[in-house]
Amino acid sequence: MAWSCFSCTASIPPQPRVNFRPSSQKCLQDVRNMVTSLGIHSIRSSPVDSLRNGNWVKLICGASFEDVVDIRNLSLVYTLAGVDCIDCAADESVVNAVNQGIKAARDIVEVGRPWVMISVNDDEDLHFRKAEFDPADCPQDCSRPCEIVCPANAISLEEEKSSAGHLWNNNEEGKKQGGVLTERCYGCGRCIPVCPYDKIRVHTYVRDAAATSELLRREEIDALEIHTSGRQTLHFRSLWEGLGDTIHHLRLVAVSFPDVGDSTISTMNAMYSIMEPRLRCFNLWQLDGRPMSGDIGRGATRESVAFAVRLAAASDRPRGFLQLAGGTNAHTVAGLKKHGLFQTKSVSENFKDGQSMVGSLGPLDAPIGGIAYGGYARKVVGRILSAMQSQHGLTCIEESPDYLFKALAEALALVGTVKCYDVPS
Repeated sequence: MAWSCFSCTASIPPQPRVNFRPSSQKCLQDVRNMVTSLGIHSIRSSPVDSLRNGNWVKLICGASFEDVVDIRNLSLVYTLAGVDCIDCAADESVVNAVNQGIKAARDIVEVGRPWVMISVNDDEDLHFRKAEFDPADCPQDCSRPCEIVCPANAISLEEEKSSAGHLWNNNEEGKKQGGVLTERCYGCGRCIPVCPYDKIRVHTYVRDAAATSELLRREEIDALEIHTSGRQTLHFRSLWEGLGDTIHHLRLVAVSFPDVGDSTISTMNAMYSIMEPRLRCFNLWQLDGRPMSGDIGRGATRESVAFAVRLAAASDRPRGFLQLAGGTNAHTVAGLKKHGLFQTKSVSENFKDGQSMVGSLGPLDAPIGGIAYGGYARKVVGRILSAMQSQHGLTCIEESPDYLFKALAEALALVGTVKCYDVPS
């Protein structure tokens, strides 16, 4: 059988101890059995070991996704699935939700603790924006394509009702209420071109360096990711210098950037030269192939794989691990295997004093440290979370272990492609 600047101000209140029904207790034990049978609970290697071995997996909650209930549950499920890192918005409430999810997972089974990473940007970036529109401007006969196309269920439109519960009927167009649910919108932009009346606008923002520095002082944050356009280094330098000594306790600093063609390697080297004097931890380059597209379909991963092939072959790229993102999904590992880049060689032999000796590697011989999954990872588990919340109104997935079991099976099917779990089909 198959194992089947915006800020989020909401927080999750302390959860009471749940008394499970006998059937729920069995499902919860099934969850424990699933994790232990795959040996996830016994894995004691660090996230750095995963990077060196090429089986690092990062969950991307979303640099702008701030639904703390979903983030907590996603963190719980993917912690049980054995991810090495959970990447989230640089917001205190969101960080709290991630850590609550990790703790809840480890209360169920004593698995390893993934690193917690926060994402910031040095300038305008697709990942740091929100859609917005006035629902009162929407014509009554609009087919609402924005609501249909939104992958985050972040748009909700309803006809305005009278106090008696009936639609207004005064020979005027019925007004819409609702609109964009800010905390759920993560800026993919798919709603913009489908609006037949061109009503949707975009609000972009840059995370404040001072607020980020304050957040980085928390012990629960292990890693930082800086999103950059890759076209210049002025804003990157300003942000890096603005973070001051708050980066010194971090275990990993990642830089996420798109493929900008011939200038990619030179820009990477320029950024590394800016970071190097104060870099006291490992560094990683996130190759953002086709941003926020992994849930679209099989072909979305091609750009990320192609980007990785080109970067892995570059002998003049700076030190640091390589990790795929942007369009990653269940087909990404197959793409890497096709090019001989999936766990082909241990990175550890190319390390000296904790740093990757990239320059010594030949074409296509450099391994990829791992893969980050965002939209696709949220989609496969999110549909189970949505079903649970709509049917039972629950906020914590462990209160419904049968749903937790189903969600974990989906997460393992994805994470297991990189971790090489022997997951029954």
